[in-house]
Amino acid sequence: MNARFARIVVLVSGAAILVVETLAVRLVAPYVGLTLESTTAVIGVALAGIAVGAALGGRWADVLPPRRVAAGALAVGGLGVLAVRPLVRLLGPVLGPGPVAAILLVAASTLVSVTALAMVTPAVTRARITGLDGSGSVIGELSAAGTIGSLAGTFLTGFVLVTFLPVTAILLVTAVACLLLALAVGIDVRRRDAARTAGVAVVLGVALVGVQGPCDADTVYYCARIDGDPELATAKVLVLDDLRHSYVDLADPTHLEFAYIQRFADAVDATFPAGRPLRAVHVGGGGFTMPRWLAATRPGSTSTVLEVDAGVVDLGRRELAVDTIPDLDVRIGDARTTLATLPDGSADLLIGDAFGARSVPWHLATTEFVDEVRRVLRPGGLYVLNIIDRDPLALLRAETATVSERFVGVALMFRPDQFAPGGGGNAVLVASDEPLDVAGLAERAAARGEPGSVLDDAATRAVARDGLILTDDRAPVDQLQT
Repeated sequence: MNARFARIVVLVSGAAILVVETLAVRLVAPYVGLTLESTTAVIGVALAGIAVGAALGGRWADVLPPRRVAAGALAVGGLGVLAVRPLVRLLGPVLGPGPVAAILLVAASTLVSVTALAMVTPAVTRARITGLDGSGSVIGELSAAGTIGSLAGTFLTGFVLVTFLPVTAILLVTAVACLLLALAVGIDVRRRDAARTAGVAVVLGVALVGVQGPCDADTVYYCARIDGDPELATAKVLVLDDLRHSYVDLADPTHLEFAYIQRFADAVDATFPAGRPLRAVHVGGGGFTMPRWLAATRPGSTSTVLEVDAGVVDLGRRELAVDTIPDLDVRIGDARTTLATLPDGSADLLIGDAFGARSVPWHLATTEFVDEVRRVLRPGGLYVLNIIDRDPLALLRAETATVSERFVGVALMFRPDQFAPGGGGNAVLVASDEPLDVAGLAERAAARGEPGSVLDDAATRAVARDGLILTDDRAPVDQLQT
């Protein structure tokens, strides 16, 4: 095996490992959530596979022809890449959510392909070494080639491929590259073995395309779909991964189905005079329910939506008539960096409704982010934040403590039964640099069926008393929610 070809083989196998690892985070998210634990599971399983593969590849290359080991590893790795998505979609609903399920799902779907592809480098290295002289250069060159391949797989997948190609196409191209290289490396492979491999590849390729999953669209960050409401023909529900994010009635923009959205509306109506147009900033777009409601109930309002995922916006434009919302400005990008570009005192209202799985992304939950919120809000402006948590409510207490530290007036909207042992769900935190109309807020909540769900400033700060103040240096939001 000449040096240039050896470097190409090692580079491609290294790239394929990182393509699988990068895509695995997206593939398992609809079933186990997009959390630090699921990301850790992907990294941990990949490292385990690389370690086992390196050991097996080196050992087998000492007792078998190294080219045969490399060719077989590439073939198994390519077939394994084809199987990743079908396995995730078949096993995901069975295993369900949670950290243990994340490890099992990632291992079952990716460990074979990663382990096999990790065998390639030691096998190719053994094929290239003919004696001690020059062996260090061979090992160093091939190690560098594998690392460069891993970097290429990471950056190409994350920055280019996912943007322009569906996950199915990326996996298919990766698998085909591995299988073609397997043929090129194993030039003396028997026709029967090649035919058998091709047959398995065809079956797995059909499964890759044919095994249906829950997505209408694989966006950069989510498995996204639009569900209907069997009780209302004009209603649509946006589902991102495994969570119902937004409910939209296309015929009635004032119809607010989810309780937390109704709490948003209560906070707005209790703070600002009826019908007054507002300048609103929305951290997270989802189904654009609140911009719709503001445009309908407060004509002349402007809404600037900061949404990280262009695919969610495109799906909303196709299925949820987002382009019909008046005075809407959609800005694609991370909310933390995009918010920093908005002028001081430019908003009456800022709504926080961005999620990675069930928790607020950590960098949108810290004191430093809250300071940006205060900068963008005008005097007397309103910040409302959706928080999802469950017993013992450590994340809710931490986020409440973080926001309370920076605002004069705070109130928490959370039903008494949600505070009970085993309780939880969506809470809405309301904050302003002026005292809030808690009585008006409580009256509205009671009128729509949530009496006793509004905690005044003192009670809200009592909830926050033992909460961790979240900062950019320490914001363990996923762990607090566990």
